[in-house]
Amino acid sequence: MTKIIETFAALSDQTRLAVVERLMAQGELPAGDLVAHANMTAPAVSRHLKILREAGIIQQRVDGTKRLYSVQPEALRAISDWTISHRAFWEAGLDRLEVILATEMGDTNG
Repeated sequence: MTKIIETFAALSDQTRLAVVERLMAQGELPAGDLVAHANMTAPAVSRHLKILREAGIIQQRVDGTKRLYSVQPEALRAISDWTISHRAFWEAGLDRLEVILATEMGDTNG
C-alpha cells in the first residue's frame, strides 16, 4: 500500500502529472524538451523529475550528454489495478443499493 501512496503523492502535483501525461503521449523525451514546455526553471523541473523517478513512475536513460525520460509501464499498471479493484467495490455497493431501492419502490406501489 505504501508504494501506491507514494505514486499518488507524486502525481498529485500539477506539473508532475503534466510531465507524465506528456511522456505517455509522446514517448521518451529529453530533459530539455520537458523544461521548454514546463514554464519553469531547469532546476525546478529537475526536482519534479527526481520525485517521479523516486516514486518509480518514470525512468531516466543517459544517451551521451542527454538525459532521456520515459514512463514506467509498471507504475501505470499498479494505478490501473488499484482503480479497477476499487471500482468493483463501488459497483457492488451500487448494485446492492439498486436492489434495495427497487424493493422499496415495489413495496410502495403495491
